[in-house]
Amino acid sequence: PLGRPGRTRSVRVKGDWLVALPAGLSSRNAMIIGTAGFTAMLCVMALEDAGIRPQDGEIVVTGASGGVGSTAVALLHKLGYQVAAVSGRESTHGYLKSLGANRILSRDEFAESRPLEKQLWAGAIDTVGDKVLAKVLAQMNYGGCVAACGLAGGFALPTTVMPFILRNVRLQGVDSVMTPPARRAEAWARLVKDLPESFYAQAATEITLADAPKFADAIINNQVQGRTLVKIK
Repeated sequence: PLGRPGRTRSVRVKGDWLVALPAGLSSRNAMIIGTAGFTAMLCVMALEDAGIRPQDGEIVVTGASGGVGSTAVALLHKLGYQVAAVSGRESTHGYLKSLGANRILSRDEFAESRPLEKQLWAGAIDTVGDKVLAKVLAQMNYGGCVAACGLAGGFALPTTVMPFILRNVRLQGVDSVMTPPARRAEAWARLVKDLPESFYAQAATEITLADAPKFADAIINNQVQGRTLVKIK
């Protein structure tokens, strides 16, 4: 049923909702990428559209051990960016380093912020929202861009207009659901080209369909890193 497709073996949808599997991408790897990886690619493209280049400075990725964050770290590293990954769990540090993070920051460092802080980041990919996003905005370089795609930490945004009107910072929302077909196709083509082959082994944990409820609880409790691939048969 369309209302609850997460654990079904097949789903009927409108044809124009679908994107053809790109050449060079297996169905298994496409599912490892999933919506999270697709969203990460859209975020990277948003930074590129804003003119953010590797030579401009560090990119900070919040919620870095999650599905979107993990893929973003791997993509940015492959494209030549210096990546600072934000994580709330020390156990993920080795994993994030293996994906290409140059340094790891504790989530606790982003708990509180002033309207403006020292300029640190050329760009940012935020999956958390709330106080973390407010802190990132306050630390952006002049002319920087934040691609915001998540609200894992809350939907509020306790910030001021100061980063925008004094530092020319751009806050770019990223939505994966209603992305136009041409942009979807471009993002998937980029994923085939820009996502390292090593990512699929590093980021994916394979489980059975029977394991799904247990892993769903673990995901909700922030006990899972990367992507979880459900093997149907």
